[in-house]
Amino acid sequence: MFDFLNLYTVASLPTLPLMIYTVLVAFLLSSLIGVTYTKTFRGLSYSRNYVQAVILGSIVAATVMHAIGDSLARGLGMIGALAIIRFRTSFKDSRDILFMFSSLAAGIACGVGAFTVAVVGTAGFVGTAFLLFFTPLGQTSYYDGMLRFNMGKDDKNLTELENTLQMYCKSFALITLREMSQENRLDHAYHVKLRKKKRKEDLIGALSEKIPSIKGLSLMLQETTVEL
Repeated sequence: MFDFLNLYTVASLPTLPLMIYTVLVAFLLSSLIGVTYTKTFRGLSYSRNYVQAVILGSIVAATVMHAIGDSLARGLGMIGALAIIRFRTSFKDSRDILFMFSSLAAGIACGVGAFTVAVVGTAGFVGTAFLLFFTPLGQTSYYDGMLRFNMGKDDKNLTELENTLQMYCKSFALITLREMSQENRLDHAYHVKLRKKKRKEDLIGALSEKIPSIKGLSLMLQETTVEL
């Protein structure tokens, strides 16, 4: 009877109880990683299939490591077999890649019998993920916004526009300026960062009041913690 909490060399022909135990531990650890991803996810591109892939990937990695065992020939053969498969899935977020790698690492550790490494490594990854979720690390500002509107080409209120933006925005930058079709007007798009304690409604109201000719005024604010 071996100690499941210690490192050991995988036998060339692993026993059925060992295989069941390995798959079970890999499943539990990858499920924990999947739940962590769900709880700490920010954005709009959530994928249920990705979470399931994270869980299944750990089991596949553990199975592959059991199949290879200590055989160099099996390892080379497995590399050749996997080289035939083309993985073309693209990750929009680098964070998604790390969660997948964490699941595969847990599966590989279970597959070679390093259960202590798998448990401690997964616990460290999950704990760090939650720590980063609840702390403002990496956050540079509280709000980012996109301000859009259109006004006449020969409008005399450009100075008033700049003064209003300086009053309500910590910083702002003109992103696009294009001519509207069949109208003598220009469409403006600004990237803005509101000053502390300034509200979206205050900026919109001030622009509408001080520049009567402004049309199509919209301000979309997004917390910097929400990444698309």
